[in-house]
Amino acid sequence: MRRAAHQVDTATPPSRDRAIDALRALAILGVVLGHWLVTALVAQDGGLHTASPLQHMPWLAPVSWLFQTLAVFFLVGGHVAARGLASARDRGDSYGAWLRARLSRLLRPVAALLALWSVVAVILLATGTPLATIHTLLKLALSPLWFLLVFAALTAATPLVARLNPLWPLAVVLHVDVLRFGLHLGPSWLDWANLPAGWLVPYALGAAWARGEVQTRRSAWALLLGGTAATALLVTCAGYPASMVGVPGAAISNLNPPTLAAVTFGLAQCGLALLLRDRLRRAMARPLAWAATAFVNLSAMTIFLWHQTALMATTATGLLAGRLPGLHTAPDSVAWVASRLLWLPVLTLVLALCWAAFRHHEQGPRRSRNRTSRVVRRHVPPARSPHHA
Repeated sequence: MRRAAHQVDTATPPSRDRAIDALRALAILGVVLGHWLVTALVAQDGGLHTASPLQHMPWLAPVSWLFQTLAVFFLVGGHVAARGLASARDRGDSYGAWLRARLSRLLRPVAALLALWSVVAVILLATGTPLATIHTLLKLALSPLWFLLVFAALTAATPLVARLNPLWPLAVVLHVDVLRFGLHLGPSWLDWANLPAGWLVPYALGAAWARGEVQTRRSAWALLLGGTAATALLVTCAGYPASMVGVPGAAISNLNPPTLAAVTFGLAQCGLALLLRDRLRRAMARPLAWAATAFVNLSAMTIFLWHQTALMATTATGLLAGRLPGLHTAPDSVAWVASRLLWLPVLTLVLALCWAAFRHHEQGPRRSRNRTSRVVRRHVPPARSPHHA
């Protein structure tokens, strides 16, 4: 393992910013762990129903602050896309060719997920499974797709976003929330304007980072402190939920669609991510740490798409042994949390099996031994032309 890690380390170009990959890996793993910790499938009345420990123990809301890391992923996505587009233009590649290359690997793994769950849905219907249970399972399994659709749309809009000030989409979110929560005006569909606008804020911030506009520690501290203060005011004074993830049965969800509190919280996360760049670069200088980070990046979409399926496969298989604590029981006590923590290694193992079965949809066919891994070749900072300088 150490020899393989050393090979990955030595093959990585010195110009590669490893902190970018580390932030992306942390963001993906944060989402996976967050879902596994706050999502419960409770066996009740002959079916499975979604529940959350945040319903019964609101004091666990800080858990969502640690693991709701989507803003960091959009920050990195905007940064990488803006630099990649600039590099493609320097090489003379067209926008269409660049976009196809970006979206092909992003969307290829989706086909396998849709195919599998189409078959599963047909089998469940044929065996008389309650429709409520089928709806619960499909909603969880396909929930990652909303993220990919938004991310793909923002990627396609990168030529415009590369010049966009993040304050513009932030203003859209602010006005929508004033209308729906403050004045109670506007049609119901207006809420969903925050779905692209809310995630456009960190994505545009990443593009601004690529332009060199938020490089200083002062900018990072302003984002961290300003975002934290704004979020605290919105939660304590404006009635926004403290949880940064959706809670079943709650009147307001900070993520469905994103609220102003979710966006300001995301800005604080982005500020913290920018502050941690130097520490992450030093940590990634260790071959083992870098090899693990490179592995997560190479399998990012597979891990993200299949982590909910791993949870449901474990839950369904566990039913053969009866109602198991932390897996099928109601998440209404600290004992459930302790039991769920013990299940995390099992969920990781099942996700590893899903990765082994479906990784080729993301990574493509196995490479020959003489070819360099894409892990160490992608996202090399583009050469700066005199125009860019």
